[in-house]
Amino acid sequence: MSRHLEVGERIVRTEALHGGITAEMRRLTIGRPDGGTRDLVLRTFVNVEHAEDWLNREAGALTLLTGTGVPAPGLVAVDPTAAHCEHPSLLMTHLAGRTVLDDEGLETRVPLLARQLVAIHALRPAERPREYVAWTTADTVVTPKGADAAAWAAAIDVIRRPAPRYEGRFLHRDFQPGNVLFDVSPPESAGPRITGVVDWAATSWGPTDLDVAHCSTNLALLHGLAWGLRFAEAYEEAGGVLAAAASERLYWQVRDGLAFSEEVQLVAQPWREAGRAELTTRAVEERLDAYVTALMDALG
Repeated sequence: MSRHLEVGERIVRTEALHGGITAEMRRLTIGRPDGGTRDLVLRTFVNVEHAEDWLNREAGALTLLTGTGVPAPGLVAVDPTAAHCEHPSLLMTHLAGRTVLDDEGLETRVPLLARQLVAIHALRPAERPREYVAWTTADTVVTPKGADAAAWAAAIDVIRRPAPRYEGRFLHRDFQPGNVLFDVSPPESAGPRITGVVDWAATSWGPTDLDVAHCSTNLALLHGLAWGLRFAEAYEEAGGVLAAAASERLYWQVRDGLAFSEEVQLVAQPWREAGRAELTTRAVEERLDAYVTALMDALG
């Protein structure tokens, strides 16, 4: 770690950052010889099977994003095989701002999320990231207790079909409110603004619908059904392009929604730690059921 600091610098404080599911995050305050400080963030994977792959992908993405206008951390160093660190790790610059998971002000933040995602999808990297990987299969979906069994069976049948053809784009692959930082205290006339997008470890190449569907599911679980159903419209209003056919859009929406069925507990815990105590595993399951059922009702 110290070999990546400038001459005379030293770590004066560390602080655990909450909200991550697979990685441990720490903010490192670096003391400078002139008495000032600067902050870095250390992302560490402890006993994670695909740590090397994820860290290499994130390092590549952060390098690619430099100078693009997409507000992402700058890469300082990466040790994907734990050659120098105790565990596979990545060191990056610290971005101002914080995640905002409250319902209040959502009507202002959703258009900002949509515009930011359109900007990400507009990137045309010289070297494409790897093709997206589906996060669930028809055989691994876990239908929540008390869910609308007919709707879930129909949804599972949707993802048994081959994926629709699509025009590939650069995807964040985990774009959602927990990975977006906001400045929520700018001058009153300016309103909130996005200061950073983090967690680029799953960067992929695939359909814009997949990123939009993922943010939609997160919004439905965090803020209620209406917001999950609203995001695709906000994305198009911001200039984004989705699949032309409703059946194709539904495929990606359902595929992402069903993927959450296998990890509701993992998803809900960081939200509660961030202050959303009402989002118990059961409450999130109920919202997921409402969302999947609404998607299937729209088809009918």
